[in-house]
Amino acid sequence: MIFKWLTFIVVSIAITFIFIVAPIERQEGIVQKIMYLHIPSAWVAFFAFFIVFVASILYLWKKEREWDIVAHSSAEVGLIFCSLVLITGPIWAKPIWGAWWVWDARLTLTLVLWLIYVAYLMLRFHAPEGSQRARFAAVLGIVGFLDIPIIHFSVLWWRTIHPKPKVLSMESPGSGLEPVMLITLLISFLAFTLIFFLLLGQRIYLEKMRDELHEIKRKGFIISS
Repeated sequence: MIFKWLTFIVVSIAITFIFIVAPIERQEGIVQKIMYLHIPSAWVAFFAFFIVFVASILYLWKKEREWDIVAHSSAEVGLIFCSLVLITGPIWAKPIWGAWWVWDARLTLTLVLWLIYVAYLMLRFHAPEGSQRARFAAVLGIVGFLDIPIIHFSVLWWRTIHPKPKVLSMESPGSGLEPVMLITLLISFLAFTLIFFLLLGQRIYLEKMRDELHEIKRKGFIISS
């Protein structure tokens, strides 16, 4: 309950900073405020898929159902935030680039990442339950994560119209942003991260409850037989 209230408070502060405190960018105008949703969504999506990556490795190593649950749950929540990236990106791009979508390296690779984890969840949905499904999903979760470093460095490796990283730049983090904008963005990062952990915790809880329900049904079937 405390974590839920903390998340609510931080999200409320983030909304206040985004729409009231943060100034309107002089060149891009009001549409620039999508940045406070777009960039944190990307961060959370990448972080969620990193958890899938680590949990999948741990599952293949220890063969414990707990790690499979974490990987599955994080993939579902991560896909939500990755979808937000693909939705907010074109909304931001249309007034700035003059097009909803261009086959830019970073945009295309992000779409590929989204498709990989859609395939991940489809595999889990259609494959028969059991350790074999978990192993196949773990391998796909590990391989899929390899797309993320390529996405991050794509604007540095290839010619692209997508701007280079500012907040996560190793040279000068936060460069090009006014102090109030940077503070607003950092608060948004925190708010989105808290939302992620809140959703992840709820999703893990539901998956464990499902396992318990299956176990109760199995024992009931054995007793009745």
